[in-house]
Parts: sequence; C-alpha cells; structure tokens
Amino acid sequence: MNEPVQDIIRYPASRILDVAKALSGDLRVRILEALGDKSMSVSQLAEALGVAQPTISINVQTLEQAELVTSTQGANREKICSVTCRSIQLELPAKPGDGLHAIEAIHMPIGMYSHCSVSPSCGMAAKDGAVIGSQDDPRVFYMPERIDASLLWFAGTGYIEYYFSNPLPPGVALDEIRIRAELCSEAPACNMEWASDISLTVNGHHAGTWTCPSDFGDRKGKLTPERWKSGTEYGMLTEWRITNDGSLVNGFTAADTTIDMLQLSFNQPIAVRFEVREDTVNKHGLNLFGSHFGDHPQDIVLEFIRRADQE
Repeated sequence: MNEPVQDIIRYPASRILDVAKALSGDLRVRILEALGDKSMSVSQLAEALGVAQPTISINVQTLEQAELVTSTQGANREKICSVTCRSIQLELPAKPGDGLHAIEAIHMPIGMYSHCSVSPSCGMAAKDGAVIGSQDDPRVFYMPERIDASLLWFAGTGYIEYYFSNPLPPGVALDEIRIRAELCSEAPACNMEWASDISLTVNGHHAGTWTCPSDFGDRKGKLTPERWKSGTEYGMLTEWRITNDGSLVNGFTAADTTIDMLQLSFNQPIAVRFEVREDTVNKHGLNLFGSHFGDHPQDIVLEFIRRADQE
C-alpha cells in the first residue's frame, strides 16, 4: 500500500542544508523521478536506473534524512520507497544562526589530532586491528598513517589535542558545548584495577577530570576486531559539558570553566585536549577509541547547543 503523499512540505531554515544536499545529486533526482506517483523497492529502483543496489540504498538514505522519501518493509523484508510530497517550501534564514540546527555536531576521527605528547607504552591500531607502525615508538604519532587510527594509547602522562572548527557565526550565543569520547586507562596488556585521571581542556581551560577505574580487557569489545589480541578491548563513553554556569563530567560538577571563558571565535579553531597531567594522582595513561573499536560506534563528538530563545 502506498503511503499518503502530502501536497507540500514546509522546511524551516535549519533544514535547508539537509534538503539542498539531498537534491544536489543527479542520481537522487532520478530516484525521485522514478518514484513519481508510485512506490518501488530498492531492487526495482536499481533495475530501472541501471545502478548498483548498494548505491541506490545509500542515496535513498540521504533522501530519507531530508524527509523527501519514506520507506516501509515489504515482502521478503525488502525496502519499499515512496515520495512524501509533491512540492516543498523553504523558509529562508532571516538572522545569524537561522540556518543551523539547534544542535550542531562535529565528528572527529581520533587520528586527526593536531598536537600530542606521548611516551611508551604507546601506539595505534587501524579499524581492522592491525598495529600502525611499531608499538612503543612515539614517532608513529607523526606518521601520515595515523589518520587511519581507530585506537590509540599512551602510558603515564601526556596528551592528545584536536582542533575543531566553529560552525556558529558571530552573534549566535550558546547554551553549552558537549564533548563525548570512549576512553579508558592504559596498562601493560590490560588491568581491571588500573585507575587513571583523564582531564579535558578546551582552549586551555580545564573542563574537569574523570577518573577511569580500569584498562578494560575482561571481555571482547562489541566493535573490537577479532584480529586485535593486545589486551585493551573497550572503554567508557564519557561526556564533558561546558555551560554558562560551569563544567560537568558525566553529569557531575567538575570545574568552574564556563562558555564565556572559552572566548570562542568564528575564525579561530577550538582546541580540545585529552590529558593525563603530571599533577594528578593516578598517572596511568589513556586509550582513546574510534568508531570501529570498543563498545560505541563513534569517534570524538563535539556538539554546540544553541539557546532556546534563538531557535
């Protein structure tokens, strides 16, 4: 049965980029043409358009994200696609920030850091579990292959620092920023009783210290490849929040740093540093997990949360 098709869908200014992306590809326009006034399965679209089925699936997903196409499950669990409307209406932005989502997120691969200070034991692994370069050689952290890292680690004290771009134009105020990453301590092989004090700084301001209780290796990580046999398997998803009133780690007050203290500038990068500091008690390194290692399918996530009165 075909889903009901609306005559027109109105998109707010914050959805313009989603719709523009969906309509910017020739194949996606051809998919909309093929669907027309009827529903079709992904395999039928592939046959009609002469394109491989996986390619059709990827492009249908983009159209779904923009809510231009909807899908249901047909016979044999096959995906049946339909258009959602006949026309669209776009609301143009009228002031800075109108074209942004209430939450803007940047996903940073763990190998794309800008600065680091590490010492053995240290190293990196790719998403298939293969070690990048040589273990316990800090020079690996400066090799171009580091961009493929899905796990990195160092013992003792040190840091990994990332530069994020600022998506918010001048004049757009924030309610808070959030940084999430999967982390754990670093011990030889693994050690379930190996605490490490892992701190986060943003633009040089301390946002709080989280004490990880362990270098977790008691079970296989949900995403960790079978090829990986070096002990550490997964971490804990940890979140730092910097608000107008101070900073929190996993929901608990952790520092006095506020949004205003960060002095965010549209033309300047935002420096995010994960660090085990010399002045801490538990100086037992860290493991940082990417989207193909550990328990959580994500890299480092930096979110910008806008004030409700600007939406």
